Amino acid sequence: MTNQVDGTIILARWFDKHNKPQKVTVQDYLIFVENQDQTQISNFIYHRLYRRYLKPFLFEDKRFKKEFKNGFSIMANCCLLIETLESFKNGWSDSDRKSEQAFIQFFKSETNFFAFKDKEKAFYKNIRCGILHQGETTGGWKINRNEGNIFNSQTLDVDSVTFAKELEESLYAYSLDLKFDKWDSETWDNFRTKMRKIILNCQKQ
Repeated sequence: MTNQVDGTIILARWFDKHNKPQKVTVQDYLIFVENQDQTQISNFIYHRLYRRYLKPFLFEDKRFKKEFKNGFSIMANCCLLIETLESFKNGWSDSDRKSEQAFIQFFKSETNFFAFKDKEKAFYKNIRCGILHQGETTGGWKINRNEGNIFNSQTLDVDSVTFAKELEESLYAYSLDLKFDKWDSETWDNFRTKMRKIILNCQKQ
C-alpha cells in the first residue's frame, strides 16, 4: 500500500511556538511508526486536527470577531471534529452509519461535557444533523457565542465558543493518551488502523 502512495503528501501543517512552519508528510509519519515515536505522532495528530477544525475561529481581530466569526460555523466544525476523534478512538475507517454512536460515545466519555448528560441523542439530532443537513438547528435548540455556560438545558442554548474550548481540551487529552499509552495498546491499535485508511485515501484512483 505505501509504495502506491505519494510519500510527499502533507498530512499536517502548523507553526511551532517559535512561529516556525512545521509539516508532516506521509513518509514522515511512516518513519515515526517504524521508530515507534509516540511523541512525534501525538504532536502531529493534535496539530492536524486542531489547525483544521478549531484554530480558524481563534483569529484575534476585532473585525473578524464582529463580522465573520459565526457560532453555527464553529459548531459545524466541532461536530466534524467529534466524529473524527471518535473514528480514531474506535479505529473506524469511516463513520458511515456510526455517526449517532460517535456522538453518544463522545458525550458519555468526556467528563467536561457532563452538561449534555441524557441529551446526547437530542444534540446529535438537533445540532449535528440540523446543521449538516439543513443549515439550521432544530427542536428548539439554539447556538450562541456568549462565552459562558457550555449548555443551558432549560433553554437549550449551546455556547459555541465554550464548546470549542472544551473540545480542544478533549483533543489534547487524546494526544496525551497517544503519547503515554503503550504502543501495543488498544488506543494505538485503533489509531494506526484509522491512519492506514487515511493514507490509503491519498492514493490516486
